[in-house]
Amino acid sequence: MSDDRVMYDSLNGSGRKIAIVAGLFNDHIVGKLRAGAQAKLTEHGVASADISVFHVPGCFELPIAAQKLARSGKFDAVIALGAVIRGGTPHFDYVCNACTDGLTRVALDESLPVVFGVLTTDDLAQAEARAGGEHGNKGEDCAETALATLAMLDSVDAL
Repeated sequence: MSDDRVMYDSLNGSGRKIAIVAGLFNDHIVGKLRAGAQAKLTEHGVASADISVFHVPGCFELPIAAQKLARSGKFDAVIALGAVIRGGTPHFDYVCNACTDGLTRVALDESLPVVFGVLTTDDLAQAEARAGGEHGNKGEDCAETALATLAMLDSVDAL
């Protein structure tokens, strides 16, 4: 018999305040992620007025923005969205590593869910497939991840 327990029955976003920070680089992809996240949050009961959207130039700037939002004390979770598409230089690796490491550090340092919604793809077709294409919408997935993580953290507080 497993000791694993699901500590939430549904993804109830009622009363939650969620920040979305999105990179503007590759906005034709990121815009679809942002729209998907917003739609999924409202579907799960987060009031539109409780979803705040912020923009930064690109993915490299996501960690500092997420940190500022987390430290503000105004949000229950931060969803970071972006798209980095591999090119012919090592720039892809630098941006992806800095973004991943930075967002992880913010989540741990601030004890706040910071959801990683940054597509890191080899080409535009892969990005499109994950931004509402054949592989779904990563923005929607991130919205549900934020709410599920909040529910899990609440269940620990209730023990």
